[in-house]
Amino acid sequence: MGQPPIPPTPAGTDLTGKTAIVTGGNAGMGLEAARQYLTLKASRVIIAVRSPAKGKEAVAELKADPTVQRVNPSAVVEAFPLDLDDFQSGAEFVRKVKSEVPELDILLNNGGTNVLTYHKSASGHERVIQVNTYTHFLISLGLLPLLISTAERRGAPTHLSFVGSSMQSGHSLTKKPLAPNESVLEHFDDQKTYSPMTRYQDSKFMVNVLVRGLAKEVGEENPKVIVNHMCPGLVSTSFDKDLPAWLRPLMYVYRRISARPVAEGARTLIHATAVEGPESHGKFWENNTIRSNEIPFLDEEAGKAFSEKAWKELVAECSKFEPELSRYA
Repeated sequence: MGQPPIPPTPAGTDLTGKTAIVTGGNAGMGLEAARQYLTLKASRVIIAVRSPAKGKEAVAELKADPTVQRVNPSAVVEAFPLDLDDFQSGAEFVRKVKSEVPELDILLNNGGTNVLTYHKSASGHERVIQVNTYTHFLISLGLLPLLISTAERRGAPTHLSFVGSSMQSGHSLTKKPLAPNESVLEHFDDQKTYSPMTRYQDSKFMVNVLVRGLAKEVGEENPKVIVNHMCPGLVSTSFDKDLPAWLRPLMYVYRRISARPVAEGARTLIHATAVEGPESHGKFWENNTIRSNEIPFLDEEAGKAFSEKAWKELVAECSKFEPELSRYA
């Protein structure tokens, strides 16, 4: 209801010889995206997971998939540990990938959460924005050189994509703007300005900010790494599991009536990471179509100043855990 169908991935899409990493890859769209990469003949798929036990189960499920067994039985499928709640875990993940993965064609930042109560992450920031945005940014910066070197070796661009959301337009800065001398990180960490009903939107707004910054860092003309973000729409997953008990039944009914099946939602992720080319660089996708002017504020001078400030603060914060990232300051 209200969502256009997502067509099948174009025939001929072939990931033979390529390596993909999917964060949050043990369930929902992340698991399904990993499965679809394998059916497109990716040679190596790594799912990043918080729980080793769940990672092991997901790897077994992917290897046992009938289509994967039929079209890509020799693929390497692995689970690497990653807790998006913790910058330190993100830094350790980057080091593991750099030491064990010689080529990286797709980095899909899919993992996420949504809770309606204020919690601090292991790194001391508000949890939703830490998980959905900050640690993914550290990983993206840390693996950017590998994505670039792989593109140079292939003679074709690689992909760095974030799962975003059209809900970003409901971010809280419209009602609670940053004070002139206020830190971006401190603003979102402040429990006094925290709004449970808009924090998820804030996290996806910040994804947009950082996608634009990463696209600029890579270079906007003939990029070696295509950086983008996409909205999969409302999808039938267990994403609402951390919502309050009174809200979960309502969301269950809503998703049953309106949501896309997981396989269809995941095709939007595949489209952004394996189909689209340079025209998608720095852009936001919804229903497999580029949306322009999705956040007018970011194209205004005030929005550009905010974005620059956010970039500098987050690079400085990430550099505490991975000093090499200070090059991006």
